Amino acid sequence: MATARRRGPTRAELEAARDRLLPDVLPGPGDPRLRVLFAGINPGLVSAYTGHHFARPGNRFWPALHASGFTPRLLAPAEQGLLPALGLGITNVAARATARADELSDDELRAGGERLRALVATLEPAWLAVVGVVAYRTAFGEPRAVVGKQPTMIGRSGVWVLPNPSGLNAHYTPTTIASAFAELHGYISD
Repeated sequence: MATARRRGPTRAELEAARDRLLPDVLPGPGDPRLRVLFAGINPGLVSAYTGHHFARPGNRFWPALHASGFTPRLLAPAEQGLLPALGLGITNVAARATARADELSDDELRAGGERLRALVATLEPAWLAVVGVVAYRTAFGEPRAVVGKQPTMIGRSGVWVLPNPSGLNAHYTPTTIASAFAELHGYISD
């Protein structure tokens, strides 16, 4: 008799994950200088449940990272620990896990922007890449910001805004998201 194969976490398990904090993926001793610190908006419930950034099936972060040349192969979310050796890191604007980013308050995003400024001042990555233009506008008080290189810097770190790779973001296709990531990659590779 065949047993049913479980596909993923239950709704109750996802709801319980709302209280979990998702640790940043940052360089350790012996890792190269941080070239890009990617900042997602906040952890989704699947990410909070698994402990891996951008873990929801259908999220296009990992494919875009590979297609744009940041990683030598497509990484699974569970392989996020390989990023620091590539000079890459991941954090979030807001720490609270939600089912959708629009569950966050503007105050949470602004507080996250302050935390990111402090983190970037400490780590001094070449670039902070905020993954989500609407969240960036609120968190950094830049209501007219668009995707791409920003005119402001945090200390010596440049700031870049990338489209939100969530499968819920219908404004961007996998190809256009990868293209936006590739623009940043090309800029830092020069």
